[in-house]
Amino acid sequence: MGRSSQRKGADGERELAGILRGRGYDIERGGSLSYGEVPDLVGLPGVHIEVKRVERLNVPEAMDQATRDADRFGGFPALFHRRSRSPWLVTMRLADWLELYQGFEEKEKATP
Repeated sequence: MGRSSQRKGADGERELAGILRGRGYDIERGGSLSYGEVPDLVGLPGVHIEVKRVERLNVPEAMDQATRDADRFGGFPALFHRRSRSPWLVTMRLADWLELYQGFEEKEKATP
């Protein structure tokens, strides 16, 4: 991976961390140069965050990486990604998303 790609990845992690912190999450960067030794970002309970800031993303390959890393670090694998001049997107497996959403629905029903 070239230096500009590494820098773009690190910039993407910092950008996403800032957005999530702005929403009140205590997000910490693991380090884009760790090559899988630590997660990209941590701080969303129950979610393994995989960050990709690229123009052309192989989503199945990136989700495979997120899934492998989630097995190792814990949480539902979630791929946060964006291209230049585009909004952030999140890709998850449907079964994982449904489990998270059902937890949200149960919490909503329990709140008077």
